[in-house]
Amino acid sequence: MASILTNTAAIAALSTLRSINSEMETTQNRISSGYKVQNASDNAAYWSIATTMRSDSKALGTVQDALGLGAATTDVAYTALQSSIKVVDEIKSKITAASQPGVDKDKVQKEITQLQNQLTSIAKSASFSGENWVYHTASAGAGNQAIVGSFNRDGQGNVSLTTLNYDTTNSSLIQVDTAGANVTNGNGLLSKNMSFTKADGTTQALTYSVLSLNITNMTAGELSSALSGVDKVIKDMTASAADVGSINSRIDMQKDFVSDLMDSIQKGVGKLVDADMNEESTRLKALQTQQQLGIQALSIANNDSQSILSLFR
Repeated sequence: MASILTNTAAIAALSTLRSINSEMETTQNRISSGYKVQNASDNAAYWSIATTMRSDSKALGTVQDALGLGAATTDVAYTALQSSIKVVDEIKSKITAASQPGVDKDKVQKEITQLQNQLTSIAKSASFSGENWVYHTASAGAGNQAIVGSFNRDGQGNVSLTTLNYDTTNSSLIQVDTAGANVTNGNGLLSKNMSFTKADGTTQALTYSVLSLNITNMTAGELSSALSGVDKVIKDMTASAADVGSINSRIDMQKDFVSDLMDSIQKGVGKLVDADMNEESTRLKALQTQQQLGIQALSIANNDSQSILSLFR
């Protein structure tokens, strides 16, 4: 039935054209933004997951910065320990030289004093961002240091942090009291009184530390005890340097893991929300063709009503 009031063909063609235009708008938005899911209205589930994971990835970026700070702190501590071992080696050599008959112990002691001052200078300056793992005062004592290592989210959505812990009592070289005097019974390897294990297995305690060592009036036997004490300190410092090196190595491994984890999260989010540009460009071409055909169909439907006029001529 032909009607001048209702053009059914035109209505159908217009409806189809509107649908095509809507799909074209969606496709063009995906191409321009690069996202298949840009808003919650596109896909609420995927948008929610992507938003959460982007937030977690940002938190991991902060963790990576914290690990970098921790690595710098351990690097400084390790450098201080390594440098101090070399200086204490020099003190050991001076004691050995002073054990020879006829050596002026007073002059050797002057050299040892300069080396002792160097040890103090190394320990005090081994600070990074206010953290010093080898020099401890009454207000900033040795203890556990926690470095943020990772950001975690469990299956229930609860978040937590993983920390890398290190006890700086293991790396303490110098410990001083409120007056700045060396604590002779503390944790400082250089400031506490030395001791060594004798051949019979017993422990010989000395009444002086590496920093308070004075060989000027020592006998040959006392020099031998001082040499054994210093050698024991070198062994303890070497073990401390190995501990700091181990935590430094772990920090480096954790940094690499966090970096890889952030990359994986980014790729995972991309699979959920990124648009496939090859697919979208192909779809756009098809829609453009459909749009042209829709316009032609609407034009034909509109012209059908004009043919009715010929019936009245």
